[in-house]
Amino acid sequence: MDINWVGAVLALVAGMVVAGIWYGKAFTTIWWKLTGITPEQSKQASRKNTIQLLIANAITAAGLAIGSAMAAKAFDNHSVWPALLVGLVAWLGFSASTLLQHNAFELKPPKLTLINCSYQLVLFLAMSLVIGVL
Repeated sequence: MDINWVGAVLALVAGMVVAGIWYGKAFTTIWWKLTGITPEQSKQASRKNTIQLLIANAITAAGLAIGSAMAAKAFDNHSVWPALLVGLVAWLGFSASTLLQHNAFELKPPKLTLINCSYQLVLFLAMSLVIGVL
């Protein structure tokens, strides 16, 4: 089984770009409103938590690279499709299901759950796409 570690590193870069766009530009204003976080708090947290985000995305990229290698071997198909399937299943089975439970019990607004679940889907698929293409 060949694990695409170069793909995993580049997927980490892609994941950081997705995070920067998603929470840095695309949904910032609505996300602040739904979470009750001020722009100042957000900036302070961003500086403080960037290392945590980097580590979490590195673990996600490694997991997706390993899962993609396993899927490619199992299906005897080394195209991008097994990698994207792994990303989709990982998102649905681990990320979306966990976030939905968490947000429901914390009574978070459904729109916030949608924004965060959508971010995770785009993140997992972008990372998987990079891994699968390389």
